[in-house]
Amino acid sequence: MGRVGALVCLGLVVLATWPVPAAAQPPAESCVACHLEVGDDRLATPAKEFGNSVHAAKGFGCVSCHGGDANEAGMEAMDPAKGYIGKPDREQISQVCSRCHSDARFMKRYNPAMRVDQLTEYITSVHGRRLMELGDDKVATCADCHTAHAIKPPSDPRSSVHPLRVADTCGSCHADAKRMEAYNIPTDQLQEYKQSVHWKMVSVKGDLSAPTCNDCHGNHGATPPGISWVGNVCGQCHVVQAELFTKSAHAKIFVDLGTPGCATCHENHAVTRASDDMLGLGEGAVCAGCHALDDKGGEIAAGLRERIDLLRGEYDKAHAILLKAERAGMEVSQAEFELSGAKDALVKAQAAVHAFTVEAVKKEADAGLAIAAKGYERGVQALEDLQFRRKGLAVSVVIILALIGGLVVKIRQLERKT
Repeated sequence: MGRVGALVCLGLVVLATWPVPAAAQPPAESCVACHLEVGDDRLATPAKEFGNSVHAAKGFGCVSCHGGDANEAGMEAMDPAKGYIGKPDREQISQVCSRCHSDARFMKRYNPAMRVDQLTEYITSVHGRRLMELGDDKVATCADCHTAHAIKPPSDPRSSVHPLRVADTCGSCHADAKRMEAYNIPTDQLQEYKQSVHWKMVSVKGDLSAPTCNDCHGNHGATPPGISWVGNVCGQCHVVQAELFTKSAHAKIFVDLGTPGCATCHENHAVTRASDDMLGLGEGAVCAGCHALDDKGGEIAAGLRERIDLLRGEYDKAHAILLKAERAGMEVSQAEFELSGAKDALVKAQAAVHAFTVEAVKKEADAGLAIAAKGYERGVQALEDLQFRRKGLAVSVVIILALIGGLVVKIRQLERKT
């Protein structure tokens, strides 16, 4: 049957024979009372932490996970005959948690929206497979990510799986060089991620929907994205870029070369904000890592950068002249609003880069250039109108001053006669 089959059978037996509580039970006061009085922090700390957990809030007690009889005041509470298992073995933890979390009918009473396939996912994950197939008890289990006793819902900022804390939770193992040494896995992922635009979106801008570890790798079914489908992972958010890339020549070439799609140009954990400097053959351009001006790819890269730079330059020129006109007091709000279409075209052209054809970028850029040209003309016209008004005002002032001077002369002549 093999190790996995035996473990799965064991899990099924555990699930079938372990009595699931018919309803939430009150906290096991006898367990807590003894553990707090024993004077050993190893026993007292779990009892203290559990009081603030989501399980305690829902009315569950110690026996719900550890078994035993909470009504007994002494060691009799920990009678194996009454189902007491004490501290579950690491191979046992997922089975203990899944007694409730894999039961849809039971979970519906407490959180109908919560998924009940966590154990199924975990068994297919890198963590679960190593634990069950190889007996590697150093891999992550439920309690490593969610903690054992101080479990809180992901929406709670104090939770170990809150978006702001997920990276540190994963990093508690994956940034530990000694722990990862046996797996030949890099340990700089956490450090790189905290330099990324994704982390900045989460931590600085407060966008909790921005990606963290489990968004890309999965949570219970955690696994490294494969080279051939890393674009599908990124494409969950970056839909337009992913569709363009999938249809491009690079999609197949990157797979043939064994390079991981999007990460080839954008990195994986240290993803920085994309900029036009990445494009072309200049200093810092990622295209220059594979292409030169004397090959077709280099020519395309240079052409892409040329169209992007042209549109950006024309937009900046139009924006500058309209801003000058506005500061001079001219009404150009409509022209400025219409110019925003050129900025939109620039964004579309930058996305179209992922098709890796000059034609795709040119199509978007040309539309933006037409809008920018119109905006620039409106700015020029506004400044010409301003000059015309100023000249007209100057002429009017001269005429008025001449009239005033004439009146003064006339008044003085009349005064002399009198």
